[in-house]
Parts: sequence; C-alpha cells; structure tokens
Amino acid sequence: MSGPEVSAADRAAFHRIVRARRDVRTGFLPDEPIDDEVLNRVLAAAHAAPSVGFSQPWDFVLVRDRATREAVHRIVERQRAAYAASLPRGRAEAFASLKVAAILDTPLNIVVTCDRTRGGRHVLGRYTLPQMAPYSAALAVQNLWLAARAEGLGVGWVSFLDDAGLAELGELLGLPAHLEVVAYLCIGHVREFADEPELATAGWARRRPLAWAVHQERYGRRALPGEEPMDLLAETLDAITPGSQEAAAAARERLDRMTKPRGSLGRVEELAVQLAAIAGACPAPIPEPAAVAVFAGDHGVHARGVTPWPQEVTAQMVANFLAGGAVVNAFAAQAGAEVCVVDVGVAAPLDPVPGLVPRRVANGTADMLSGPAMTREQAKAAVEAGIETARDLVTAGNRCLITGDMGIANTTAAAALICAFTGVDPVLATGRGTGVDDVTLAVKTEVVRSAIELHEPDPADPLGVLAAVGGLEHAGITGFLLGAAAQRVPVVLDGVNAGAAALAAIAFCPAVRDFCVPGHRSAEPGHRLALAHLGMDPLLELDMRLGEGTGAVLALPIVQGAARALQDVATFDSAGVTEKSPDGDG
Repeated sequence: MSGPEVSAADRAAFHRIVRARRDVRTGFLPDEPIDDEVLNRVLAAAHAAPSVGFSQPWDFVLVRDRATREAVHRIVERQRAAYAASLPRGRAEAFASLKVAAILDTPLNIVVTCDRTRGGRHVLGRYTLPQMAPYSAALAVQNLWLAARAEGLGVGWVSFLDDAGLAELGELLGLPAHLEVVAYLCIGHVREFADEPELATAGWARRRPLAWAVHQERYGRRALPGEEPMDLLAETLDAITPGSQEAAAAARERLDRMTKPRGSLGRVEELAVQLAAIAGACPAPIPEPAAVAVFAGDHGVHARGVTPWPQEVTAQMVANFLAGGAVVNAFAAQAGAEVCVVDVGVAAPLDPVPGLVPRRVANGTADMLSGPAMTREQAKAAVEAGIETARDLVTAGNRCLITGDMGIANTTAAAALICAFTGVDPVLATGRGTGVDDVTLAVKTEVVRSAIELHEPDPADPLGVLAAVGGLEHAGITGFLLGAAAQRVPVVLDGVNAGAAALAAIAFCPAVRDFCVPGHRSAEPGHRLALAHLGMDPLLELDMRLGEGTGAVLALPIVQGAARALQDVATFDSAGVTEKSPDGDG
C-alpha cells in the first residue's frame, strides 16, 4: 500500500473522534482563546476535504468582533422566534428550553462559504450536478468539525438564517454576491463533551438505528453488511411485546396511595396504568409532543355509487389539511399536536409542501367488486409505509401518535373490513358515512355484502383481508399501529377507519392492543362493533363521524392528564395527609 500507513491505533482513534463529535450549544468557555497553531490545524483539515473536480469552492471567514457577532445574534434570535411561533404547543414548550446558538459564548465564529463559479464552467463533475459545489463545501465543514473535536474544541452549527437573514449576514461580512453561506459555526473550548447529542438528551429527537438506513441493491431491502435483507413487516411484528405488567402493578399501587379516594378517577386510572405498561416505567412520561398522521387514499369502489361526494374531494381535503384549514387542524392546534398527511393512495397528483409525507403505493385502490382492492404486494407496501411513518415520528421526538384518515368512500371499505374480521352482517356494520340518504345506504350495504361474498376474506390472514376489501389508508393505519407498538408509544385511535385498521393490526399481533387508546366512539355503527369485538371502551362518545383524527385529538388531553396525574399528584405519605381507616365508609 502506498501513502501514509494507517495503524490500528489510528483507525480506533478516528472512529472514537467520529462518535464523540457533538453539535455543541452549551458549556463553552468564552474567555479561553483558541491558539493560532491549533486553529491553523483545524482549518488545514477543512481545506483538505474532497471537492468536485478538485474545485475547492470554500472560503472561511473568521469572525471575532463582538459587535459583528451581536448583530448576527439578533438575526438568529429573530428567526428563532419565528420558528417557535410556527410550532404546535407541545413542540414549542420543548423548544423553549433549547439553546440554538452560541454566537456570543464562543471567542470565534467561522462562516464557511461556497463559490459555485470557482474553477470556471468546465469543472469536472459539476456539469450536470451544480449542487456538487455546496456539497463539497459541506465536506469541508465535516472535516473542520472532526479536527476541532480532535483538538478538544467544540463546534455548533447555527442554521436559523432565512434568505433575508443570509442577506444581512452577507452585508455584515462584505461577502461578494456570488458567494453563498453554507455554514455558520461557533467554535471554542468547552467544559466537557456530552456523551450523547444534546437534542437526544433533551428528548427532542432520537438516533435512527443504522439498520434502518442501509439498503441492499434496491431501496427497501434493508440489511447491514453480512446480513440477509429484512422483511420490515416481519421485523416489526417480532419487535412487539406486551405492555409491562410490573410497571402496571406499580402504577396501580401508586394510584392507590395518591391523595384521593381509591378509584375516584374512574377510567382515567385505568388509562394511567395502561400508559405505565406501555412505557415500562411508573410513572410514565407525559405523552407529548403528539402527532396526528392523516393517511389519505382513494377508492375504486367509489364508482359503485356508495357516496354522493366526488372523488376529487380527497385531494382537495388533503390540500386543506396542509393549509391548516380543516377541523383536525383546529383541534390539533388547541391540543398542541402536529398534523401531517401521509399520501398512501390519493388518485390525483399532489404538490410537495411541508407536512405532506409522500408514500403513495398506488393511485387509489381497485373496485373491490371487480377483484381485490389491492394486490398483496400493494397492501404490504402500504402497511410498511405506516410502520415507517410511526418510526419517523417517534424518532423525531413524538411520544404519542394519533390516527387520522381521509378518503372519499373509505367508510365502505371500513365496513367491509369490520365484517370480515368480526363476522357481523353488513346491515349492522354499514353506516351513513358522510351522511348518505336511505337509497345510497342500501347501495352501500349491498356493495359491502357482495364484496364479502366475492372474496370470502379469512380473518386469520389480515394482509389478505386488507388486500381484498380494504383501502390503502386502512393498510397504512394498520402499519402505523404496528410501528407505534414496536416503538412502545401510545397511539390514540380515531373513528371507524381507525377501528377497522385496529382489527387488522391486532390480527397481525394481539399485543398491539396494549398500545391502543380508543379516543372516541364514532356514530358509525361499524365502529361500535369493532370496539366491542376488541374489548375497547372509548374515552369519549360525542356522536362524531367526521374522521380526520378529530375525535382522537379531542381525547388527547385526557391521555396526557392521566400521565400527568400519575407523575405529579402527591401520595398520602409524601403530603402528610392521613388516609381513611380501612373499615371506614365513604
């Protein structure tokens, strides 16, 4: 091997540095200067980064002047306030305690810029991919960061700069118009380096396992080197275990010692026990932040006249959700929850906008009276899209998930699923959905009956049932429930579509039931049957039948209140309150 030899000790040191690198925001020593020799080594490491066509498009602006840093700090604080105002309350409360920049706490700030024109028009590798220039500058940032860590220096990346803020920064630093800012870094000596990333320690987000990110040959064939590609559905089912009976027992014991008559909180006490069992700890963490995932899809059975609403309403309502104009948005804003929309099967094209999770498996389902609504492969893909949605939301720091749905004609598919899993007659399970008249209800009921007779779905084969008569959003919600259970977070169920999906999820794995909190009982008759079949007693019953996640969001404060009571209410002994005598009456 030519070139400098890399010893085993060198390799071990490198990997230690990579794992010890932190985005540092707190604990800097502002009065301890950085030695010029050390800084030169750090900058030399950054300058040694690879670059497209060896163009080296970076420059480093060293900022020490207090007045300049104060001006940048004001820009960043303005952007911090704007970001905080955009957050749902649960996220905003968590964000309030986070420090996002150490501009004034470090003796040196470094601005890394990119010159897309450097090297002329024929830079090798930049001809078809002009973005390779800023990518190269980002590699210089990574080199700088690792070298700084090796020198015992902390680095924090400040990213709270919008276009206007970047323009102000450019004026402050006298940057030529053709340069773009890639990174604003705060660098200095620190008291100590944290064992884990600050955002992970604060509960803002979790690290994704490496196995989730490695794909063999094609996207979706996940496997680490030397392992066989995993089946996401099978892996998720293997990861689900029942709620902790030990934590449940501890919760019951604590509830009995709290400063209240035993059992006086009624079903809220049962909910607190369930949350402890889910978390495997007593008291359970407060289930916030919370996120609503509205799974959206269209249905081929719409052509059978089961609803007077045109199919294009699905896409229109998705746009309404993303614009914040739907009922679920209003309820979620009040409850402090995030809303995202997961497109698993909308028939119309959707523009990429913030809040949209594009996971489309097909442009709607097929007509369940002409054949299966989906292939087994499509049903599985939609289930796995739901699993990944749950994973992503939990990794992003959410501690409670909420089901939502949107799809014109989806209550027809929900009724068929409920009939398939419970064996009830379609007359009992089929409801009016969006408020259909008697004639349309009769058509809808007969469609459900005909679909069940045609496919004869086997409830022991939940994937087959979903494929035969379900919707892509039902399959997505099924996976969402499986993913929540595998990640051990509570998932609050909405109405009839969530109930149908819960039947499928629990058919896949009975232990999923331990993680499901039925938010409300819909006015749809099928929902009552589904909940009864699952032995679930909902928190609310308000004659709602809108869907979207609305009933579940209204139940969220009760879920959070149950956890809060278990966590915060004093016990008789800690409060010095005398309990009633064992033989006393009420």
